[in-house]
Amino acid sequence: MAHYFEEQPQAASRPSSVDLVLPDLHLRLETDRGVFSPERIDLGTRVLLESVPTPPQEGHLLDLGCGYGPIALTMASRAPSATVWAVDVNRRSLELTERNARAAALGRVRPAHVDEVPEDVRFAAIWSNPAIRIGKQAMHEMLTRWLTRLTPEGVAYLVVQKHLGSDSLQRWLSDQGWQATREASRAAYRILKVTR
Repeated sequence: MAHYFEEQPQAASRPSSVDLVLPDLHLRLETDRGVFSPERIDLGTRVLLESVPTPPQEGHLLDLGCGYGPIALTMASRAPSATVWAVDVNRRSLELTERNARAAALGRVRPAHVDEVPEDVRFAAIWSNPAIRIGKQAMHEMLTRWLTRLTPEGVAYLVVQKHLGSDSLQRWLSDQGWQATREASRAAYRILKVTR
């Protein structure tokens, strides 16, 4: 079975598109098989984008696990002077994000494989619908890797389904020394705010 967190998806390409409709933004995004939620904007992603405050207006921002780019493009639209890193392991996702950013004329979106982001880049904000299905240990390693790259005042917002472990993730983050609070809750999703 093909997974959206494979570097080179085995699923045969079947291009499609979805509409991202938010109060401040309407974009048509290219999608394809082998990426996360190709048929529609994932409900968790929508809850995140409708719940979080406007991102910092400058510096570096991170969409961790960008898929075809709905979070990264929303960040870039809301913070046009910031540089938005759209990071994923899936090469097909990164290609789609690049095309979608170009089509939306959002030139400050930088799609990048997880191993291609310069080590000295620090993030003023991280928004993520993290890949829970990669497994708990892999997800903990992924979050540790990227949360440690927040600026001192930086903030991360993570959306996680309640029944997929949002409460245990919040406890784990707190045990690791992060300030992790529940910022919002809607439709069985929790928005976790994470700071130093």
